[in-house]
Amino acid sequence: MIKASFKYQGQEINGFVLSGHAGSGIYGEDIVCAAVSALAINTVNSLQRLVNAHLKVQQDETNGGYLDVTVVESDQAAVQLLLASLRLGLLDIAASYKKYLQVN
Repeated sequence: MIKASFKYQGQEINGFVLSGHAGSGIYGEDIVCAAVSALAINTVNSLQRLVNAHLKVQQDETNGGYLDVTVVESDQAAVQLLLASLRLGLLDIAASYKKYLQVN
């Protein structure tokens, strides 16, 4: 199961953590993993390239299944929109695939 959690500073989201593996299909054909990965990678790329946010990113490059992103400096309004969009997308996936994705 993938576990997703969001980091807050006051009322605002300032990062997220994804950990685990969905296990909804064989490696390379896991649609839940692919969907979560696409959303997460797109969010990180958008934060960096569109908003010029400075991020602290930690990941398990050997085993995968772990991504920790913290926004260090940015345009807060744009960051909030992108992170809220990620949260919404993950919640939509979790609604259909509760067994494979949990969002806190």
